[in-house]
Amino acid sequence: MPADMNDYFKKKKPNLNMNKPNNTGGTGGGNRGGGNPLDGLGKGAPFILIILVIAFALFAFKPFTIINSGEVGIKVRTGKFDDKPLQPGLHFYIPVFQKIIPVNTRVRLITYSNARTSAVGDDYARGISQESFEGGLKRNPAIQVLDKRGLTVNIELAVQYSIKAASAPKTIEIWGASWEEKIINSKVREVVRDVIGQYTAEQLPEMRNEIASAIQTKITEKVMALEAQPVILSSVELRNIDLPTKIKDQIERVQIAKQDVTIAEQEKEKAKQQAQRAAEVARGEAERNRIEAQGQADKIRIEAEEQAKANKLISDSLTPQLIQLEQIKTQAKFNEALRVNKDAQIFLTPGGAVPNIWVDAKGKEQKTISAQQ
Repeated sequence: MPADMNDYFKKKKPNLNMNKPNNTGGTGGGNRGGGNPLDGLGKGAPFILIILVIAFALFAFKPFTIINSGEVGIKVRTGKFDDKPLQPGLHFYIPVFQKIIPVNTRVRLITYSNARTSAVGDDYARGISQESFEGGLKRNPAIQVLDKRGLTVNIELAVQYSIKAASAPKTIEIWGASWEEKIINSKVREVVRDVIGQYTAEQLPEMRNEIASAIQTKITEKVMALEAQPVILSSVELRNIDLPTKIKDQIERVQIAKQDVTIAEQEKEKAKQQAQRAAEVARGEAERNRIEAQGQADKIRIEAEEQAKANKLISDSLTPQLIQLEQIKTQAKFNEALRVNKDAQIFLTPGGAVPNIWVDAKGKEQKTISAQQ
């Protein structure tokens, strides 16, 4: 049989000497079972084991956290808050004895409205559900308050705010994780109740600007009056005043009545202006007629005066000799007429005054000839 086959069967044959004691007093397999298992890894085995243990501890206990921009970290040592907040970056802590709480310092928005709107969070790095509204948009129902007469009114607001980074540890220590409810929500509701309670429901729409200013001022004062001023209040916006239906109807009727009155006043003013314009036109027409009449009268008077002056001049210029001369001229005209019509009859007025009357005997037609000198 070949040598290689002999070797093969020798290896397959059971080792009959494995239970015999060896020279060192142990069994044949003593070196294999009682030796150091790390001897085969060499001298670097302890270091590799330490690294593996550290890696496992880091994976299991995770003794570090990352603070993102727009956040600060609060380190808690055996239940006590450190006064100095941790800035964005990588921070280590000792598990069990220490922990780090991240706090969002971005501007937040809380709305009070009955309208259905989606809420948006910004905890993208932590995988927290958006229902927490952490640092994003939080929607609360509209604030129900009573007016001066006890009627229910719904007020819709929007408040922008942020936690002050420098005093964040103290704020969380005093107010806890629900600091928004205790500082912002409670103060907003308290101020809205106080302000709206001073007015009747009918006055609210008319006094909207004044009410919005009062709400913002008083909320700011209350928040700023807190110890260490834990919150930065950016804005308070009055969005809507929802009145009861019967008050809305009443206000609408009043508005319609006011509009009718306004329209009537406008029509009255328009008619008054038209009457004034008509009166001005009539006065202008009358004045024009008066001026024309006055002008006509002045014209007649002036003509009469001039005629009188002319007559006076004529009268002053007449003399007996001139009158006799004119009579002779007239008589000469009659004589010329008699040559043409010999049957004509001429009547001379007494004293030789003119006019004379000439009657045509043939035609029996009476003709009057007037001669004015």
